[in-house]
Amino acid sequence: MQDGAFNPLAAPTPNYQLGLWGWGYNINGQIGIGNTAYYSSPKQVGSLTNWSKISGGNTFSTAIKTDGTLWTWGGNNYGQLGLGNTTAYSSPKQVGSLTNWATISCGSGHTLSIKTDGTLWSWGRNSVGQLGLGNQTYYSSPKQVGSLTTWKSTACGYFHSVALKTDGTIWTWGQGNYGQLGLSVTTNYSSPKQVGNLTNWSSVYAGGYITVAIKTDGSLWAWGRNQFGQLGLNNATYYSSPKQVGALTNWKSVGVGYSHSWAIKTDNTLWSWGQNTYGGLGLGNTTDYSSPKQVGALSNWLNTSCNYLYSTAVKTNGTLWSCGQNGQGQLGLGNTTYYSSPKQVGALTTWYVTYCEFYTALALQY
Repeated sequence: MQDGAFNPLAAPTPNYQLGLWGWGYNINGQIGIGNTAYYSSPKQVGSLTNWSKISGGNTFSTAIKTDGTLWTWGGNNYGQLGLGNTTAYSSPKQVGSLTNWATISCGSGHTLSIKTDGTLWSWGRNSVGQLGLGNQTYYSSPKQVGSLTTWKSTACGYFHSVALKTDGTIWTWGQGNYGQLGLSVTTNYSSPKQVGNLTNWSSVYAGGYITVAIKTDGSLWAWGRNQFGQLGLNNATYYSSPKQVGALTNWKSVGVGYSHSWAIKTDNTLWSWGQNTYGGLGLGNTTDYSSPKQVGALSNWLNTSCNYLYSTAVKTNGTLWSCGQNGQGQLGLGNTTYYSSPKQVGALTTWYVTYCEFYTALALQY
């Protein structure tokens, strides 16, 4: 689950104001509106418009405000909210009082965050060392991972973690049983290990039991579990080290789910691959594909996200689209019908960032 980071290059105004919305599965209050009712259409989380980044795990949500404060809500059985307890909350609660949080990403039950000083922090579930702290102890408040100040971005799979440093190196830790750590083994590690020795990685993404990364040359790479072709390598072989997806060098961003991915190229076209049981690839069918297929013919996609068999995406015109599994209303379409091609969520043209949790979706709107 990649860091749901705000992209200032596409901000609507220099002084952006973004409201937070959620919908879908809400058993632990992860939508953040003070209850545990499910909603099949977007509901605003409070009335504030100072949100800048969003992420979430299986039944919990996290966000950073423009003032650098960190907020969490939802399920908390592993301490993944970082609030010093294991109590669930159905509305956002501030994590400490600091105002220097810069990025946020979440796994199944753990959370990673980088501060503005480049330090890396983690908390929550730690059954296979996914916190990177050299142990398997669960923590309900943020703990610093090492002492370095060179961390740039993070991403989380269900039980593994990935991070990019400012020097262009990739580091992974946690569960490695499917090769998702990219270390050429299937061993678990409880502290960060460097993936190879290259220094030309530009962005990292993770979901389920796979890891995806883009290099500075625009090439796309993937590794880990691959039973549905979710690595995009035109096969179902598992890989424990990075493998290039095709030969193209025009990839811009990726949304990684449990067993499928969506990606946007530099020409703003949208592509998908992997498991497609409920039409989450957006290709108008339910066929699995092990290599990237273009979603429609449009070239106006801004950002995308996906999780367990469903996907969402925002276009450059500010419209929000979704498809796939919809049993809990996670598509935001006002129903629980499954769709195998993207359907517009309402009629608004002010959506900016979208993020998919397990069966819950979040989005920022200006």
